[in-house]
Amino acid sequence: MNNYTAKTLDELLAAAAEEKGVAVEDLTYFITEEKKGLLGIGSSVSADVYCSDDVKEFLFDYIGNFFTGIDQDIEVGIEEKDNGYIVRLNAENNAVLIGKMGKTLAALNTVVRGAVNNEFRKRIDILVDVNDYKEDRYSKLRSMARKTAKQVQRTHVDADLDPMPNDERKVIHKYLSNWHNIKTESEGEGSERHLCIRYVPDEEQAEEE
Repeated sequence: MNNYTAKTLDELLAAAAEEKGVAVEDLTYFITEEKKGLLGIGSSVSADVYCSDDVKEFLFDYIGNFFTGIDQDIEVGIEEKDNGYIVRLNAENNAVLIGKMGKTLAALNTVVRGAVNNEFRKRIDILVDVNDYKEDRYSKLRSMARKTAKQVQRTHVDADLDPMPNDERKVIHKYLSNWHNIKTESEGEGSERHLCIRYVPDEEQAEEE
């Protein structure tokens, strides 16, 4: 992310877009200083500006430095998807990166997301995956959620799922968000945080909508 200064915000964004080789519409900015001159004379505005390529460059550098620090070679691939970024990692021992029940990978996701959000002062959707472990996991979670939600619809009995990381709960929340007579809620604290799939009668669901 770079800081720019110009007489007007339009001039600032135009200069930033030209330097970064993107359209003004592709920029995200935060005004850091604004000076009002007398009759427009001496006015200026400063802003931190970034584009998608800046996020990718930060991810490459951050992850590269992280694995260099622990003396491990890693292949990194980054792609944009669904208004976010998927970081695909591949190492000599992917199992170590994933960890038992995916806990090491979950921790890595938390650290990388925190670093990106802090750098760009915005919540950016980041998924760090190793050998498609997360994508396979998400697919299995959707399948499980579909089966469980259908059972809740049929029996009207709520179901509590096993504890899982925030990103996995989010996948199920999103997948079941438009299901008839179904509502999802997160309960518990810390490592016991889990998802509940609840039956909602038609009249209650209509009130919530």
